[in-house]
Amino acid sequence: MSAATTTHTTLRAEGFSCPSCVTKIEKRVGKLDGVDDVKVHFASSRIEVDHDESKTSVDDIVAAVDKAGYKSAPSAF
Repeated sequence: MSAATTTHTTLRAEGFSCPSCVTKIEKRVGKLDGVDDVKVHFASSRIEVDHDESKTSVDDIVAAVDKAGYKSAPSAF
């Protein structure tokens, strides 16, 4: 049943300078309530998040990335 409420969100991010940025973002976003999985792709500056939208919105994820020190925005791909 939880699979029906899981949303897959892709963000484009700016400001990646090293692979350690990946860990920083994954930890920050992964702490959000309702987030099941976070994958940050360093080479393409993409962040993919599987989350329960009733607990964590896209705006919440963007804010968490911002708190980690990076800018991001929702992306279609």
